[in-house]
Amino acid sequence: MKPDPNVPVHGTDGVHADTKTRDANFVMSGHHCHTCFELFYVESGCCRFLIDDSIQDLHAGDVILVPLMALHYTRYVFGTCRRTVILFRREDVLDEIRRSMPGGDRIFTETTVFQVPPAYRGQVAHCIKHMIAEEHLQDSRSFLMRKIYLQELLLLCARVCRFPRELPTDIHTTDQQILQAASFISEHYMQRITAQDIARAVNFSPNHLSRKFHQATGIGLHEYLVFIRLQHAAQELITTDDSITTIALRCGFSDGNYFKDSFKKKFGVTPRTYRQMK
Repeated sequence: MKPDPNVPVHGTDGVHADTKTRDANFVMSGHHCHTCFELFYVESGCCRFLIDDSIQDLHAGDVILVPLMALHYTRYVFGTCRRTVILFRREDVLDEIRRSMPGGDRIFTETTVFQVPPAYRGQVAHCIKHMIAEEHLQDSRSFLMRKIYLQELLLLCARVCRFPRELPTDIHTTDQQILQAASFISEHYMQRITAQDIARAVNFSPNHLSRKFHQATGIGLHEYLVFIRLQHAAQELITTDDSITTIALRCGFSDGNYFKDSFKKKFGVTPRTYRQMK
């Protein structure tokens, strides 16, 4: 979609934050765009975010950074969702902060979705709480206070969030063997497959496939397999009442301690804590 004269265009005179709870009855008037950046954070629930020609289903902890003049629209088809919108200009972000973001300044030129691990959502909520308080206070220093909290929030995200370039759930490449390997992992992650099994499925040697996979995705073959297993395990922790051990075994982990260590490394909390936080 391209901007046209009939699409509302919004701007901002500085950093502004707004937190609201929406439900399925809320309907936006239509697509709009900004002459500023928008940081959209889902605190709880989930929503559907339509931006330009793509659709993103955002869940608790997800953040989408909307670039300038990108057409977007939000729907709350999944039920109640609590979200925060933060609007800011390029000049509201320190150069050092922009350079500290994954991908550097480029992250502000394209739509980026990333996730706050559960262990750090309290710190994000702290930043947002103070930004909202400054919105209501509106004294001569509120503008600068909101700007300071924005730096803190972005720097925190740069430090702890999981960005798509770090561990992609989808493989973006034209190499058919790599796509086949990723597909094989997605279909067989529940089984105790090895690098040899994956390589055999695409008629490569394990070493050759590992090299090609890392070149195409930026991560190792085994790392991707563990990542996919953890993604499914996390989903099962919040959608089933099965024991943690049962979930670990069903998702392909043969060692409970390895599963717990890997899970905590990825999500910042233990599987038990992750389940309790949802």
